Amino acid sequence: MKALIKTDPQIYKLIKDEEKRQKEVLEMIPSENYTSKAVMEALGSVLTNKYSEGYPRRRYYQGNNVIDQVESLAQDRAKKLFDVPYVNVQPLSGSPANAAVEFAILNPGDTLMGLKLAFGGHLTHGLPLNLSGRFFRAVQYELAGDGSLDFEAIEKMALKEKPKLIICGFTAYPRIIDFKKFGQIADKVGAYLMADIAHIAGLIVGGAHPSPVPFVHIVTTTTHKTLRGPRGAMIMVTEKGLRKDPDLPKKIDSAIIPGLQGGPHDNQTAAIAVSLYEAGLSSFKKYAQQVVKNAQILASELLKYEFSLVSGGTDNHLILIDLRNKKVNGALAAFALEVAGIVVNKNGVPFDTMPPFYPSGIRLGTPAITTRGMKEKDMKRIASWMNQAIEEVAGKEMPKEKEARSKYWKAIRKEVEKNKTLLQIAEEVKVFSQEFPIP
Repeated sequence: MKALIKTDPQIYKLIKDEEKRQKEVLEMIPSENYTSKAVMEALGSVLTNKYSEGYPRRRYYQGNNVIDQVESLAQDRAKKLFDVPYVNVQPLSGSPANAAVEFAILNPGDTLMGLKLAFGGHLTHGLPLNLSGRFFRAVQYELAGDGSLDFEAIEKMALKEKPKLIICGFTAYPRIIDFKKFGQIADKVGAYLMADIAHIAGLIVGGAHPSPVPFVHIVTTTTHKTLRGPRGAMIMVTEKGLRKDPDLPKKIDSAIIPGLQGGPHDNQTAAIAVSLYEAGLSSFKKYAQQVVKNAQILASELLKYEFSLVSGGTDNHLILIDLRNKKVNGALAAFALEVAGIVVNKNGVPFDTMPPFYPSGIRLGTPAITTRGMKEKDMKRIASWMNQAIEEVAGKEMPKEKEARSKYWKAIRKEVEKNKTLLQIAEEVKVFSQEFPIP
């Protein structure tokens, strides 16, 4: 970073500050991970200088011979890794990827069906404030009372609403997804079925979660979560998808450009290609398996401390905790844990009565800490720290009235920032983290 420190020392310092922060805390937001140095080198390469609107051998600009090879290589690696006949690696992130699929196969007013955000779905799965809920008629299913997918209710809704698109794959669902059952429901009503595997893509290619490919028509994924790539996304069409609609690839390509985007980020495409190569190595399979092992041990330890886990545990990389029995709001719990050096995110839980900014739960996961080399025994220590931290704020319930809540939030943050127990945990976490260097 010699050039950066000379040109812009302020930004250089901020980057070094963030690097220090990442080294000294436990990053446990399940949608975050660490890339390899190779991925970051590709991302910071001269490929950022090129404009490449269009697709390999079908560009609007000249000078794309090398870029064509980069993009084709990324496509080929994704096809092999996920066992699909078509892939588009140009979506800038997960939300644009999902939007492209919706624009490719739906007309304004058509019905799409996805899981409600408050139950673990995503903004792009039909939230009224999102384009998926504004341009299309969105109907949304919920989880059962035990936090599991209620396929009987899902099928009943599909038969009644006749959606053109059904979305499965979620952002806060800690259990194995039965893609076969979703496929049967979609086939029964003649709907397209899209699996959003943004969270579990790395687990799928690592053999730690069943693949949706035999049962769905379209797969979307981000590349920066369990897949350990750069921030980006991909759209894939399966053999089943081609049988339903042979023109799906053309429709999706057109939805990306000119529908939603201009030129792709070629440096991002190259970094995706690197991460796909890494995901095909035997070491990555071991990583994916360890992510799940760590999450399950962590869940079992948290249960010993009487944390209420949505669905009672986890089958994948993430854990969703309902904190209402601890009498503390998720926003305050997440802030207290951050003061203690443990970074999770506040999150809604099924049947939550609190607003999204002050939800009743927290969401955490093991992808990043597993990348650093942490194993089962380390999860026990982390669970103990988490319990100590939550005990410091247990009983400090958030007022339900909006104005009172705002005043309380400002005051309680100042109190928590100075909490000696939390600050002591942060020091212990800092020392512990030094045993596990980031890539």
